[in-house]
Parts: sequence; structure tokens; C-alpha cells
Amino acid sequence: MSTVTTEKLLTAEEFFLLPSRDDGLKTELVRGRVVTMCLPGGDHGEAQGNIFSLIKQYIRGKAIGRVMVETGMRTELKPDSVRGPDVSYWSKERLQLGVRVPKYPDAAADLCVEVLSPGNTTREMNDKIKEYFFSGVRMVWIVDPDARTAVVYRQPGEGRILWEDATITGEDVIPGFECKVADFFE
Repeated sequence: MSTVTTEKLLTAEEFFLLPSRDDGLKTELVRGRVVTMCLPGGDHGEAQGNIFSLIKQYIRGKAIGRVMVETGMRTELKPDSVRGPDVSYWSKERLQLGVRVPKYPDAAADLCVEVLSPGNTTREMNDKIKEYFFSGVRMVWIVDPDARTAVVYRQPGEGRILWEDATITGEDVIPGFECKVADFFE
């Protein structure tokens, strides 16, 4: 007699309620399955913090949106996926200002930023970019601390690479925001 076992896929709500891992590894939910990732290194963390700080400083007092670090965002339904971009920005039209967000925001972010780690593969990043856009994200930045570049995507498969001496802007997603790509790494 043979038995068939089926893996129970988690929903975003069930994933949110999972306890924190004892080993400190980060997790995301990909089509109902929990995927673990190694903790990033110092270059990654510094770039992530710089990007968050630059956007936060720009939007402070403007009442145009909210910026968050590693906040889960539902990108697919049935089976659910929950990704945690390194930095995310929501306009006030997508995520109301001044309202607590104890779980995952109900709306897709306007901007998702992924800072590359040595273990990231091209396929993995391409899959994330597609997933972000299909969920309603308007712009994605892929930031590479080793190459000191940022690739700006407005749709999957069509990125524009900016070197460290170039100016990156928020375009129509964060109107008026701009800085040198090098600012992400200093």
C-alpha cells in the first residue's frame, strides 16, 4: 500500500504568525512554502540602511508616503507569497499615512529595493522583479554594493543601469527624490 503525503501550503496570515527563527535566518513565503535566506553581510546592511535613510530624510515632513525596511508584502495569492524587500516605499495613495500597519500592508509598494548579496542568483532576482511588478509595484531598484551600481526597472526585463557617479531619481514614484548612486554605499 502506498501513501501520498501532501505538503500543507501556508497562507500569508499563517506565515505572519510563525515564531521568529532561533537561528536568526530570514524567511520569505514563496507560493506557500517557507524559504530561508542567510543573513546579509556588512556591505549589504550599510547600503540598505543608507537607502532607507536617504528616502526617509527626503519624505520627512512632505506627507507623500512611507518607507520601511524588510517589511513583508504579499505578492501572490493562492498559493500566497510574501516577500520582504530590503527597502520599500508606499505612496500615501496606497498606504494611508499615520495609520499603524501591524501586519503586511494590503497594497503593493510603489518602490521595492533589493540590495544584492553574494549568494543571490540572476534567476532569483529576475523572479522577484517579475513578482513585484505582477503584484502592482511601479518601480524596482536592484542595488549592487560590489559593482557600486543600481539598476532601475519600470517593467520586468528592461532595466537601466546607473553607475556610482550617476544620479538616481524617484521619477514619478517619489517625485523630486534624487541622489548619487554612490550615496548608497557611503
